[in-house]
Amino acid sequence: MRAGPTVRDIAAHAGVSIATVSRVLNDQEHVAPETRDLVHRAVEQLGGRGPRRRPARAGAVYVRCPYLLTDYFGLIVSSIAETLDLHGRQLVLNAGEAAQHSEVLPSLAGRPGIGGAIVVLPPEPGEELVALQAAGFPFVVVDPRETVPRDIAAVSAAHFAGARALTEHLAGLGHRRIGLLAGPDNWLASSARRAGHVSALADAGVLPDPALVLPGEPTVRFGYEAAQHLLDLPERPTALLGFNDKAASGALHAAADRGLRVPEDLSIAGFDDIDLAQATSPMLTTVRQPLAEMGRIAVGLLVRLLDRHRLDALHVELATELIVRDSTGPVPAAAADR
Repeated sequence: MRAGPTVRDIAAHAGVSIATVSRVLNDQEHVAPETRDLVHRAVEQLGGRGPRRRPARAGAVYVRCPYLLTDYFGLIVSSIAETLDLHGRQLVLNAGEAAQHSEVLPSLAGRPGIGGAIVVLPPEPGEELVALQAAGFPFVVVDPRETVPRDIAAVSAAHFAGARALTEHLAGLGHRRIGLLAGPDNWLASSARRAGHVSALADAGVLPDPALVLPGEPTVRFGYEAAQHLLDLPERPTALLGFNDKAASGALHAAADRGLRVPEDLSIAGFDDIDLAQATSPMLTTVRQPLAEMGRIAVGLLVRLLDRHRLDALHVELATELIVRDSTGPVPAAAADR
């Protein structure tokens, strides 16, 4: 049986270097489309398929989500698990808040039986992600905590656009003093959402007031305490935006304790659209993140990396959707007259 053409044969026939042929056959980047077509035509003309590409990477997928798997994180991880099962891939789960203190990433590339990983909102410094990528280990980041290099695969929601739409909604109802229960200052999502909020305020002709922004861990307790602080201001806000639905839920409790009606006296909105958003009274206006789709997309990217396919889009940002419910309404008449 006649052997297929070698890399050297293809390179000579196409008039390109052996290195270029190798990059094309392994679906690597940094090859011009016309050069890629030239190499493929050479393979066809030489009557073979060319050298066999490296086999797909075997092993289970390590999923690191060092948080309690409720609400937000539970939806993402459940989607990852279901999608990995459809691809016939086993899952090794590292979850729970205690896992935040474990040193995982530095040794992950050499762990037996692990082919790749998906890390959700990783608390590790970016240097550890860069080192893992440099080791040639395939992984995908879901909802990165900080900006990741462009050659690391990542999936996130459109935080800027979502926050902008929410503030536009409130501005359209006449609100100008809007309190922001922001997330931690060092989170990428926090800075993106704050930028979207400021952008919408600018369109409404409003200068941002630093006194109306309080950062913190986005929990119900934080939302309650931050809302109490903002409502104690001499000129209190007419609306409060929670970093997530939990913070917004805490703000609802703070408003109730002060005898404020929502939305007649104070509008409150959240972000994420977890089940809690429809369990409050009134139900929360919020921004829906496609959490399950984020998990599915992450698995799709990782499977392509494991199969050694070339990825043209390494950073995927999924659209969000404004969900208007009963917790937001027109600015109170007294505030509108100020």
